[in-house]
Amino acid sequence: MGVSGEVLKLEYDIVAEDFSSAGEASSGVKKTMKTLGISPEVIRKVAIAMYEAEINAVIHADGGKAYVTISPEKVEVVIEDRGPGIPNIDQAMQAGWSTAPENIREMGFGAGMGLPNMKRYTDEMFVESTVGVGTKVTLIVYIS
Repeated sequence: MGVSGEVLKLEYDIVAEDFSSAGEASSGVKKTMKTLGISPEVIRKVAIAMYEAEINAVIHADGGKAYVTISPEKVEVVIEDRGPGIPNIDQAMQAGWSTAPENIREMGFGAGMGLPNMKRYTDEMFVESTVGVGTKVTLIVYIS
């Protein structure tokens, strides 16, 4: 990230059930990281984890926001949604477990790999969820 040591903050809206624009936020962050000269491995990890979080907000929530902070040390992605919340985070972290409805699965989404993939491709991951209020997922990938 250059020698300036600056911190870049980005914000994106995530629209509920809008599969045509799903992935635009993670794609935008990927392009920005490329222009900043961040390593391809870090870019790949952030892009995959963020895409999974973005898709979850599209499928399960009433939209949300993505907040991205890129510093010389790390990329931090926070996805906040206004969805139904996750009643059992431990269960939701199990590969293959999903609450996606059949119509979403028919489109190729909702296989129950979102949270496990987010964890797999990040250095740190935090999930906070309140049933009836929403979910906040924080994804951190270290640059150096």
